Amino acid sequence: MKIKVKRLFPEAKLPTYGSDSAVGADLYAAEPEGVEIAPGETVLIHTGIALEIPQGYGGFLYARSGLATKKGLAPANKVGVIDPDYRGEVMVALYNQSSEVRCVEPGERIAQLVIAPFVRGEFSLSEELGETARGAGGFGSTGTR
Repeated sequence: MKIKVKRLFPEAKLPTYGSDSAVGADLYAAEPEGVEIAPGETVLIHTGIALEIPQGYGGFLYARSGLATKKGLAPANKVGVIDPDYRGEVMVALYNQSSEVRCVEPGERIAQLVIAPFVRGEFSLSEELGETARGAGGFGSTGTR
């Protein structure tokens, strides 16, 4: 699938896949200099790109496992969503969950982008819902093991 990418800053890098079987394409920081993120702080990091995602698909931003485990930096909203009609800059809200100040360097890989199909639900009001064995049980009601 071809995804059109518009470069908004000269230093912006196009997304790349780390291997032939990678599901997520790496997104890169397009910051002119390092950006410090204090413990417990969230900072929007520029990627310097805009995307044209085809109708029927969405762009989903996930954490890079290495960045999360080695630096404690992960998307603040856990999974970012890019709608197919959005044409603005892709930004990544990185949250520092570590106890130390962390720095995001120019050109550093900051998140991964997965392009996937989605289904739009048609919502209708109902007085009754179908019965299941679980019912309304939630928040650990099925146990921990």
